[in-house]
Amino acid sequence: MIITSCGNSIEIAKKLARKLKVTYSPLTISAFPDGDIYLKYNTPLKGKKVVIVHSFQPHPDMSLFDVIFAAETARTLGATKVILVAPYLAYMRQDTQFHPGEAVSSKIMAKLLNKSIDKIITIDPHLHRYKSLKDIFTIPATKVTVNDLIAAYIQKNVKNVVIIGPDWESYQWAESIAKQINVPVTVLEKTRYSARKVEVKMKKAILIKDKNVVIVDDIISTGHTIAEAAKKAKKAGARSITAIGVHGLFVENAVDKLKHAGVNRIVTTNCIQHPTNKIDVTPLLMEELKKEKK
Repeated sequence: MIITSCGNSIEIAKKLARKLKVTYSPLTISAFPDGDIYLKYNTPLKGKKVVIVHSFQPHPDMSLFDVIFAAETARTLGATKVILVAPYLAYMRQDTQFHPGEAVSSKIMAKLLNKSIDKIITIDPHLHRYKSLKDIFTIPATKVTVNDLIAAYIQKNVKNVVIIGPDWESYQWAESIAKQINVPVTVLEKTRYSARKVEVKMKKAILIKDKNVVIVDDIISTGHTIAEAAKKAKKAGARSITAIGVHGLFVENAVDKLKHAGVNRIVTTNCIQHPTNKIDVTPLLMEELKKEKK
């Protein structure tokens, strides 16, 4: 087995190689003067399983192209199997045609990867309208969840806790984690009266006053959804507010937005490299790759 990366997730790739006692071989990726991709492997691949460890953030567009080029090249060079480990898999949120004429990017992304790789392993992909990854992937596709790691982090670092899912899509994570550590949980619902007037209320009323609130979501992108939940918790008398995201994208000054809304601590996994990374997903991925070594 050989582990490589297209530039993102290099630290995870190196850790996995070290723990699994296999070769980590970085790719050479650059561009020709006209912008075309140049990609080169630096170790023989014939007869080897190749594991490409790469989160699709930053630069999800180039990430997709780089992974396809790396996978196709590995096959050409004689790899017996190409496995993509994508701690963060982009393009999953556009899972239907919301308006006429739109591209359903999740299906297009999956179609391209289905042709290029033999298996995909990813962490908590944004499954909303899809029941599972099998709805779009024809290759073996494994979803790994970090719920246990988040629960352990909360139990160790936050006392007197209540957990909030900032919207209905996040409730699956919030509820599962709350059950593991036996703390109250609720989800916020939005009622939109106009473009600028939105009312947010708890689906199930729980006591917030003097509690340490943990807001859990799969993706922190612009931070708007969590910021609204934080304002609600702060108004209800929360002692402190911690925001935990599986995937921290942090676009449009999201960190500043969250702090301004009253969030005291921001925590993410290292699925996407960021200063807020406090939860290491490497052990979960290692367990999955151990199966490939047998």
